[in-house]
Amino acid sequence: MKTSIKTAVVTGASRGIGKAIALRLAEDGFAVVVNYAAGQEKAEQVVAQIQQAGGHAIAVQADVADAAAVEQLFTTAKSHFGRVDVVVNSAGIMTNVPIAECSTDQFEQLVRTNLTGAFCVLGSAARHISQGGRIIALSTSVIAKALPSYGPYSATKAAVEALVHVLANELRGLNITVNAVAPGPVATELFFNGKSDELIQQMAKLAPLERLGTPEDISAVVSVLAGPDGGWINSQVIRVNGGMV
Repeated sequence: MKTSIKTAVVTGASRGIGKAIALRLAEDGFAVVVNYAAGQEKAEQVVAQIQQAGGHAIAVQADVADAAAVEQLFTTAKSHFGRVDVVVNSAGIMTNVPIAECSTDQFEQLVRTNLTGAFCVLGSAARHISQGGRIIALSTSVIAKALPSYGPYSATKAAVEALVHVLANELRGLNITVNAVAPGPVATELFFNGKSDELIQQMAKLAPLERLGTPEDISAVVSVLAGPDGGWINSQVIRVNGGMV
């Protein structure tokens, strides 16, 4: 079903922040490609929710760290909808472990999903996105805080920010923007996993607004970057964290 409607590809869109982004972009009028790695049922539920609201969406499985699978993701998006206008790389994993206790296997797993995955998605996005398109990668605000146990995770996301700045320059003259959105602590399954109630409360107090963010707080900023008001924002890291510095 090819369409003249602008199309967004959102990775990691079966749950959490990625799901909120997919739903928000559909609300904004985009046809949405809901990418997932393993959560097919949840991805199809996101598609059904979009379709029930009158939007257009499909679910496409792809491991973001598999370059061939990512290329097929974009090929499928263009085959189905005819175009790709917005790409949001939200797929990611988090492991909280001190640097001295982090095994190379744990670190390489983080690198594979968070960094190699971003590299593959950003590269394919640059090859397939329409002129005037928007590329957005998810980073993290904990980079600036240098919080204990976040070293390996922060390292992967800092590298993603470096890719964003370089890609923005490499796409000079094509009217394509490349930005990163760096959430603070957000109330998602990924954030809560492995944390005590005490630690969760401590992290909720880090920002002057003294609360955890919501997935919708993040999707609202992605909406601006993907929409008509985001055209002059390029090569930026927007820290969406309630004032956590």
